[in-house]
Amino acid sequence: MTTVPVRRALLSVSDKTGILELARALAVQNIEILSTGGTAKALLDAGIKVISIDSYTKHPEIMDGRVKTLHPRVHGGILAVRDNPQHCKAMEDNGIEQIDMVVVNLYPFKKTIEKPDVTIEDAIENIDIGGPAMVRSAAKNHHFVTVIVDPSDYSSVIKELIDAGGVTLETRKKLAVKAFRHTSAYDATIDEYLSKVYTQESVLNVRYAGGKRLRYGENPHQGASFYINPAISEPCVSSAVQIHGKELSYNNIVDADAAFEVVKEFRDQIAVAVIKHTNPCGLATGATTSEALEAAWSGDPVSAYGGIVALSATMDLDAAKRLEGRFVEIVIAPDFTDDAVAFLRAKSSAIRLLKTGSLVSSNREKTVLKHVTGGLLVQDRDDTLFEKWETVTSSSFQKNRENLAIFAWKACKHTKSNAIVLAREYIQGYFKIEGMGAGQPNRVDSFRKLSVLRAKENLTTEYTTLGKTVPADGVFSEFGEMVMASDAFFPFADTIEVANIMGIRYIVQPGGSKRDSDVIDACNRFGIAMVFTGTRHFRH
Repeated sequence: MTTVPVRRALLSVSDKTGILELARALAVQNIEILSTGGTAKALLDAGIKVISIDSYTKHPEIMDGRVKTLHPRVHGGILAVRDNPQHCKAMEDNGIEQIDMVVVNLYPFKKTIEKPDVTIEDAIENIDIGGPAMVRSAAKNHHFVTVIVDPSDYSSVIKELIDAGGVTLETRKKLAVKAFRHTSAYDATIDEYLSKVYTQESVLNVRYAGGKRLRYGENPHQGASFYINPAISEPCVSSAVQIHGKELSYNNIVDADAAFEVVKEFRDQIAVAVIKHTNPCGLATGATTSEALEAAWSGDPVSAYGGIVALSATMDLDAAKRLEGRFVEIVIAPDFTDDAVAFLRAKSSAIRLLKTGSLVSSNREKTVLKHVTGGLLVQDRDDTLFEKWETVTSSSFQKNRENLAIFAWKACKHTKSNAIVLAREYIQGYFKIEGMGAGQPNRVDSFRKLSVLRAKENLTTEYTTLGKTVPADGVFSEFGEMVMASDAFFPFADTIEVANIMGIRYIVQPGGSKRDSDVIDACNRFGIAMVFTGTRHFRH
């Protein structure tokens, strides 16, 4: 039978959200309602006719309510296979009636153990027994029984009851899966808590859903899938809506995540990041998204080819036109104007457009998982920008360099270690990366061989465009306006010495080296201002 009518429903919920509305709708459909304890009282107080479980089973609730639904009239009515003659005879012989719908959610164990003053006795008392038993019984027998554990499903089930005269098999299957997930997560929480309290073991139960097979993994010979954490509601790649383009690949997802995490550092500003292999080869703020995008792209036009573009604000038509003749894999933004979407769709059938919604976060991811062979590393998310902002040199940052330094520090936080970022105020009040060195075995190479060379190329292009003379020694006066950011401390003063040769006058770094005094002395010798943040941002 694909659609099963509901004649009798059992309601027993800890979370009473929407339960009165559901019960009233059932009553209108002439569905008999069985209920327990607090749920029965709430329904009776609302004037809804209810049959209490103890009167239905003809056995009182005992042991402070620990035993009330663990009874053959309850579980027989749920588990009976309706088209099995032996089951039907057993029901008739034992006075058991069918229960066609089970609406149950469980004792709030998680909320209980989150209380600072919780005792082990309180925790154990909030381990539900009858609830999971009913949920699992109903889910097992979903060919005949509807099980609901989530109040958000009430309205759709009510609609089916009204429109179809029952609940469809397709809906019952989905609800059964949801029910088993519910009890599984519940048991996992109990496992983690009791393991910690009783056996001093730290147990991690990881649950992700919506697994989607990808075309391939990091390389074509590797299979891959993408799973989502349904508990997280912050704007991110995982919850973004794809409004155009080809299917996302493994590398697309990794890079788009890196790109969007960068611009989330600029929730109150217009910022654009251009990402290649998870590093911000371009990043800029601007008065408009178009201005910021152009500045970000100019940070490293060669690397930007085939990259990911992320915006902290709506992608409009002017910004979209900046991508004319430029190949990008993905554009990810909180929103897109209709004309921007139309332009980008006409530009390419392949370009992926991802819309995340507002950058205002709720229920943010708190931990980061990293797999190693045979194990899983878990760490807190890197949500701290800096612990302090302390000038440690005799020269201080000029006031107009502090915001630039914070910009450089944010960019450096999202650059692979060893990371060096050179940033400049390209228009008054707005900043861009001029040079970036990432993923090098030593910090001097990140600075001298990567970030400095990139900045020199950018300034040479700018000078040539403006008809200015390019310095023969490669030392541009603009280096003195830049801020250099390092994701970790300098173990030696050698990078400072190279910075001085290039004309760098502002440095931000975490500090914490045994040789901090040598580095500070070198800065003082050269008249360089340096700030310690107290926070390292290694990114492996």
